[in-house]
Amino acid sequence: MKQKEALRGSEGFDTFYQEMYGNRWNKLKQALLSEGVYVKLDFSGSQSYFLDPASVCAALCLPVSSASKVLDLCAAPGGKTLVLAGNLSENAVLYSNERSSERKNRLTKVISQTLPEERAKHITISCSDGATWCRRETESYDCILLDAPCSSERHVLFDDKYLKNWSPSRTKQLAIEQWALLSSAWRLLVKGGYLVYSTCALSVKENDDVVSRLLKKFNDVHIVSTEEINNIFERNMTDFDGNIEKMQDFDVQSVLKSAEKTEFGLHILPDSAHGAGPIFFSVLQKINSCII
Repeated sequence: MKQKEALRGSEGFDTFYQEMYGNRWNKLKQALLSEGVYVKLDFSGSQSYFLDPASVCAALCLPVSSASKVLDLCAAPGGKTLVLAGNLSENAVLYSNERSSERKNRLTKVISQTLPEERAKHITISCSDGATWCRRETESYDCILLDAPCSSERHVLFDDKYLKNWSPSRTKQLAIEQWALLSSAWRLLVKGGYLVYSTCALSVKENDDVVSRLLKKFNDVHIVSTEEINNIFERNMTDFDGNIEKMQDFDVQSVLKSAEKTEFGLHILPDSAHGAGPIFFSVLQKINSCII
């Protein structure tokens, strides 16, 4: 452990992920360093929005069509909020939250520019700390998307400053923050409701390990099966009220098919998913708790 903590900078970064991914790391790293891929979201607003197809996949795996209250807990810059909006029922409200006032302003701009007014009016934008939201209310939302702040290794590789200062402690600190957000979000979810936990991180510590902690803390967590996830995705794709236009020679369906099964979710990695991702996501349902 001490040896791992001594890892720093670009060399430490390589060593850390080489140990995690083995012989695959070099191929994965090259894919992370390649130009990103996008789809175009269009809702007949003044502007279109470009988003990684892996992010679209994660948001399309939340069954919001029958929900009356939906929460996007860490919503900026707004791409996943737009995807959720494409499947909202006409009487639903989408609460789109961001704790940073600067990022919340960007979120507001994205929504106003991309969605027509009649659709944007279904979205309530707020600026609040999602980790403490559960102190104000509980079991209030039918569906929740938690796209948690994470290591975002793809961006770190492109930023010399962040790469120079990288250390394994970054992952540990973020996992603590992710747990605070996830445990709060779980308390906000109604019985029978669905939650998608997602990150763009590579490390299991920020992905499956955070979900594992939820399973240990609460006895009402159901991991939704891959088969059911695919069914939710297909329904959302069929009913999507907007246009998801592919920019390359593949579509979001093929990206989801490339997702790799993990212990508690799916991981879309760019070396095996047409350059899309990385995105990890787990689809969770709150069931009636039982005494064991």
